[in-house]
Amino acid sequence: MTEFTEISAGGVVYRRLANGIEVAIAEQRDRITQQKTTRLPKGKIDPGESAEHAAVREVAEEIGLQARVVDALGTVEYDYMDGSKRISKQVHYFLMEWVPGEARELDGEMDRTYWCAIEEAVKKLTFESEQRAIGWAKERLAA
Repeated sequence: MTEFTEISAGGVVYRRLANGIEVAIAEQRDRITQQKTTRLPKGKIDPGESAEHAAVREVAEEIGLQARVVDALGTVEYDYMDGSKRISKQVHYFLMEWVPGEARELDGEMDRTYWCAIEEAVKKLTFESEQRAIGWAKERLAA
């Protein structure tokens, strides 16, 4: 079995409303399992790119929103299989404030994106690592 390492960055994009905080989440069909998943925007860091810049870029590309980094949230690590390749993945998450404006055209990776109450996002997200990122965001936003 061949092992690879992948380093990505992503964001928990939030907006404050009169009735609470919402975060942007997205649905997509998993490229390996073909299962419908609900997730946060994230993607690989390009050579020479900072994790922070990659998170802002991936948010814009995958969910069409402009956002600014407020704080680093933390890093999650996990392994997954892609055929016969074991991928050790590291994802750096950032707390990101939505910058109001016209949404950009999506890159086609996500089927649907939407705002969701932060309390509901934990229940909707497919992956435990992304649920953890929402938990970190809730702690920072409550402080």
